[in-house]
Amino acid sequence: MSERLHTRGSRSRTETDETESEQTDETLNCPECGGNVINDEEHGESVCADCGLVVEADSVDRGPEWRAFDSREKDEKSRVGAPTTNTMHDKGLSTNIDWRDKDAYGRSLGARQRQKMQRLRKWNERFRTRDSKERNLKQALGEIDRMASAQGLPDNVRETASVIYRRALDEDLLPGRSIEGVSTSCVYAAARMAGVPRSLDEIADVSRVEKAEIARTYRYVVRELKLEVKPADPEQYVPRFASDLELSEESEMRAKSLLRNAKEKGVHSGKSPVGLAAAAVYAAALLTNEKTTQAAVSDVADISEVTIRNRYHELLEAEDGLVA
Repeated sequence: MSERLHTRGSRSRTETDETESEQTDETLNCPECGGNVINDEEHGESVCADCGLVVEADSVDRGPEWRAFDSREKDEKSRVGAPTTNTMHDKGLSTNIDWRDKDAYGRSLGARQRQKMQRLRKWNERFRTRDSKERNLKQALGEIDRMASAQGLPDNVRETASVIYRRALDEDLLPGRSIEGVSTSCVYAAARMAGVPRSLDEIADVSRVEKAEIARTYRYVVRELKLEVKPADPEQYVPRFASDLELSEESEMRAKSLLRNAKEKGVHSGKSPVGLAAAAVYAAALLTNEKTTQAAVSDVADISEVTIRNRYHELLEAEDGLVA
């Protein structure tokens, strides 16, 4: 039995120095022949693939001790909580007490137990925010989640916006600026960084601060934190506009083609990406014989019909073989 723990095949080794073993783990090379070390999970050993030397035996299996054969059984047997997240001020590591006064079996609690649970909830909330910084963070992350939900932004945008706000808070960028203004600028920046941009007007519609303050705070945060935010690409707006207008995939692809041609001709320079995207969607719908109106596109893109008409003519003039 002891020979098997230290050898594989015809090779044998009488003793292993601890220092040499630690060096082997770091370099993942065999101390005998310098070959590659592989993990034999079935036997719990680290073995040299060339000479068969057992470098490490009785390794610890860090997986669960139970087995599951479907997702439902896995959920039932799992005893761990949700992963940590930056969208909560305590990263989701604190305890939440349910607001429903019921026990684990769904039975209602008595009057004395309800009073006890109410006191526990009160003190739990007080302990979760120990100082003004955590209260600030809790309020801001709540605002970020609310605005992201209103705009239909994915979870990765919420995570990114939360990380940006945490950095702004750590670098003391908030004095003199409102929590709502900084949190809104973080959502705006995160959406652009994730490739699902929203216009300032759209962000301002769900924010509690004015558009001018959002733009001013956004420029300040990007400059101070040195965020790499690329200019918004008009093509990134097209799928959302086409989906809201219930246009076909053919129209969506035609709109992107119009925008790519416009960028090659330099028509997009100095123009609003939202206006260009709206005009491209409108032009593509007409070119593919799909019914839509400038008013409908204006409502979806939150931009004036005059802008759509102007950009529409510029896009068609840039397109070879088309006459506005």
